[in-house]
Amino acid sequence: MDLGLNESFAPMLAEVRRMVQDEIASLDAEYFAEVDIGDRWSLTPRQSEILESLKSRAREKGLWNLWYTGAGGPGLSTVDYAYFAEEMGQAHLAPETFNCNAPDTGNMEVFHKYGSEAMKTAWLTPLMAGEIRSAYLMTEPDVASSDATNIALSCTRDGGDYVLNGEKWWATGAGDPRCAVYIVMVRTGGDDVPKHQRHSMIVVPTDAPGIEKLRAMEVYGDDEAPHGHMHIRFTDVRVPAENMLLGEGRGFEIAQGRLGPGRIHHCMRAIGMAERALRLMCERSLQREAFGKPLAQLGGNFDYIADARMQIEQARLLCLKAAWMMDQGDARAAAPWISQIKVEAPRIALEITDQAVQMFGAMGISQDTPLARQWAHLRTLRLADGPDAVHRRQVARAELRKYTNAPA
Repeated sequence: MDLGLNESFAPMLAEVRRMVQDEIASLDAEYFAEVDIGDRWSLTPRQSEILESLKSRAREKGLWNLWYTGAGGPGLSTVDYAYFAEEMGQAHLAPETFNCNAPDTGNMEVFHKYGSEAMKTAWLTPLMAGEIRSAYLMTEPDVASSDATNIALSCTRDGGDYVLNGEKWWATGAGDPRCAVYIVMVRTGGDDVPKHQRHSMIVVPTDAPGIEKLRAMEVYGDDEAPHGHMHIRFTDVRVPAENMLLGEGRGFEIAQGRLGPGRIHHCMRAIGMAERALRLMCERSLQREAFGKPLAQLGGNFDYIADARMQIEQARLLCLKAAWMMDQGDARAAAPWISQIKVEAPRIALEITDQAVQMFGAMGISQDTPLARQWAHLRTLRLADGPDAVHRRQVARAELRKYTNAPA
């Protein structure tokens, strides 16, 4: 089992690391400082300038769509991409700089695997070019969406159209003014249909009549403008029947093809966030003094730093193992490994970030370091794409199958 980076990609990785550390990270604070200027849900001229200049340089260097491991992509395996995604985790704007940002990567994966040629022309091509953004709508306010069989947004056939009625929330990226298309999990089958065949996925242009953005959901008090997580109502929204992906009842099949890579991409970036938190914690502990000593020499700070390093190394290896399992092509075999790292990477990164906040004191919860925003993101990640309890359940079921002939 080879968990190392293909050496032919080492120069690309070095350039990604240089861009993240020398260019992108320094622009994060300026980008967010622009949010309160004018309309929070429109990009300011300076925000657009920052993003487009970074993306232009990434394209010129061939550092574009690195996530795509299919034919015609840059040629990285999932293991290779893990090293790149870790670097991208160390700056907020880095994933979009390289067109490797969620939820677009997952949506592009769906269009690649399941979309018609018309869908690829209309949506995949501009997404791959970084010209538009997209959102994935699954979670609903009135049902426990961690059990996706509860999804209830109605989608009924009416002649040549489907008609959608219901609400979705936590639609990440739907606030972005560049968001042009939604992929929506809907219910098309009744109670007489097997529960895993009742749902479908359909492609909905964001300008379709009947779509109403009710509000931006706040993450620990931050609406995360201009990207956002929107609460959306669909009232008699009509879309052509050809916008249905694969056909009615195929929603769970598509979801598994989409969520596996997306989950592990989040985890890869979380490792990078943990590294950033540890770096900031070490720098702070050596530069700041209290009670006549550097902070590193006070209390249990030596232990916190040592534990952080060991936890990061363990999480990285687990992430690489999950990536390697994905590269073997057996999605069922890879699933428990993805669930393991989906629990561990955000949990470990959050713990290390919290220790870094503690080292900075009041400054750690302010806008003067990236730690507060990172903390909120990582805590949220323990819920996104399945809460910890759901993934632990999957890991336990896989483990118990080894000891019984019956499904656990």
